[in-house]
Amino acid sequence: MKNTNYTLIAVFACLGIPFMYAYYLYPSLPAIIPTHFNLKGEADGFGGRDTIYLGPAIMAVAGLFTYFLLANIKKIDPKRSEKIDDSLFKKMGFFTVLFLSVLSMAILYMTTHPSFNMGKLLFPLLGLGFALMGAYLPKLKQNYFAGFKLPWTLENENNWNATHKIAGKVWVYGGVLQLIAGILLPATPSFIAFMALMLVMVLVPTIFSYRMFKNGNQPI
Repeated sequence: MKNTNYTLIAVFACLGIPFMYAYYLYPSLPAIIPTHFNLKGEADGFGGRDTIYLGPAIMAVAGLFTYFLLANIKKIDPKRSEKIDDSLFKKMGFFTVLFLSVLSMAILYMTTHPSFNMGKLLFPLLGLGFALMGAYLPKLKQNYFAGFKLPWTLENENNWNATHKIAGKVWVYGGVLQLIAGILLPATPSFIAFMALMLVMVLVPTIFSYRMFKNGNQPI
C-alpha cells in the first residue's frame, strides 16, 4: 500500500512539474505565443498566452488515464491472467507519465524559443522512448491493452512471447537509430528516417507473428 502511495505521489509530481514551468514562463510571455509546430519545427499556429497551460493539461489527462489503466490492468483485462505482472504494468504506466511530462516540458521550451528546431528535441526524445519501451516488450504477458495485440498473438501464448521477444529487439535498435537520426540529420530527412524506422518497427513483429501462425505457431 505504501509503495502504491509513493508511486501516486511521484506520478502527480511528474505531471505537476510542467505546470510549474508554465507558471514560471507565464509573466515573460508575449500576448501571442506559438501553439503548434510543423514538421520542420517552425511555428504555424498561434494563440493567447493563457494557452501555455493547454499542453500540460492534455499531457496530464493522457498520462493519468494511461497510468490508472495499466495499474489496474489485471482487474479489467478479459484474460485476467495470473501471469500478468502488476508491478511491471505500473512501472510502464509511470514511465509513460514521465515521458509525457518531459515531452510537455520540451513543447513549453519551444514555445519560448520558437527559433529552436523542434525536431532536434522531439525525434530524439521519441526515439529514446521507443527504445525504452522495447526493453519492456519481452516481459509482457498476454493481455488486451499493451503490446502487439494481433489475432495470432492473442490466440496463442507461444506466438505472443516469440513476437514480443523479436519486437523488443527491433524497438530497442530502431529507437536508438531514431534518436541518432534526430540528432544528426536536418529536419526533413530526420522526419523521413523516423517514419521509415517506425514502419519497420511495426511491420517486422507483425509479419513475424503471422508467419509463425502459418507455421502452426512453431518457432520459425
